[in-house]
Amino acid sequence: MRVIGGDLRGRRLAGPTDDGGHARLRPTSDRMREAIFNILAHGNYPAFDGARVLDLFAGTGAMGIEALSRGAAGAVFVDDGREARALLRRNIDALNIADRARIVSGDALRFAGAGGGPFDMVFCDAPYAKGLTGPVIDALAAGAALADNAVIVVETAADEPLDPPPALDLASERRYGAGKIRILRVAETTRRDI
Repeated sequence: MRVIGGDLRGRRLAGPTDDGGHARLRPTSDRMREAIFNILAHGNYPAFDGARVLDLFAGTGAMGIEALSRGAAGAVFVDDGREARALLRRNIDALNIADRARIVSGDALRFAGAGGGPFDMVFCDAPYAKGLTGPVIDALAAGAALADNAVIVVETAADEPLDPPPALDLASERRYGAGKIRILRVAETTRRDI
C-alpha cells in the first residue's frame, strides 16, 4: 500500500502483511482509495485543504493519511483493535505526521455518538456484514460531529444495504469489486447555515 496523492505521494504504508499477518484488517485497496479521492477532489465536496477528518474503523489509517497528504489540517483515527492501532502508529510515525494525527482507542459507534469535531470529512469502513455501519451513520447524523457541509465516505460489502437517515443525502454510490462506496453529505434541509 502506498499514499496515492499529495505531499506524501508514493510513500509506503505498513499493512497487515507487515505485522506477520496477525491483524484482522481489510485495508481499502490503492485502486479504490484513488477512485474515492478523485471523486472527492472533482465533485462538489469540501476541500481537502484545512479539512478536519475523522477516520472510523481506521485500521492502517490509509484513508485519513491520504487526506492529510492532500492538505487536511488534522485527522482523528478511531479503532478498537490493538494490532490496527500499532500499524496506524507505525504509519503516522514513519510519515512524520504525528502533529496532525490523533489516535483514539475505542469503539467507533461510541465515538461517533459522543460528538467531537466538527468534522468536514468522515471515513467509515466498518467490517463487512457485521451490522455496524448503519448505527454509526445514524449516530453521526444525530450528534454534533459533522460540520454543516460535511461528507461521509462509507465503504461496505457490495450487497450490504444502507439506508441513510433523513439528515443525510446520498450524493454518490459506486461498486468496486466486492465493495461499494457511498458518499453521504449533510442534507440541505438540516444545514445550520446562517
